[in-house]
Amino acid sequence: MPSIFTKIINAEIPSYKIAEDENHLAFLDINPLTKGHTLVVPKKETDYIFDLEDDELAAVHLFAKKVARALKSSIDCTRVGLTVIGLEVPHAHIHLIPFKTIEEMNFSNPKLKLSKDQFEDIAAKIKSKI
Repeated sequence: MPSIFTKIINAEIPSYKIAEDENHLAFLDINPLTKGHTLVVPKKETDYIFDLEDDELAAVHLFAKKVARALKSSIDCTRVGLTVIGLEVPHAHIHLIPFKTIEEMNFSNPKLKLSKDQFEDIAAKIKSKI
């Protein structure tokens, strides 16, 4: 059964896309810790990030770097944090989280509730920097 991320990649589920190439997709997390919280996924469905081939692992991180730079230049933050947890969805993915304080990177924090318009505005702002 395809993961929710594969369904997003295949446009079966809507998303707020930030960037895409032949092998990767970046889109806003719909349950964000901070404004601009973005997920970066390889299009190839692989459960565990360290099961990716070395070149695939390197490529997804280089793609994430490009997205992180766009996040940093479009969201008011000190840094863009990167985390890989890999338990929520059985599809390798990277969380890119713009933050000002380390506490904002805590996944037990309440998630932001953003409107469709807010998500669209954030996505457009980030996309314009890619």
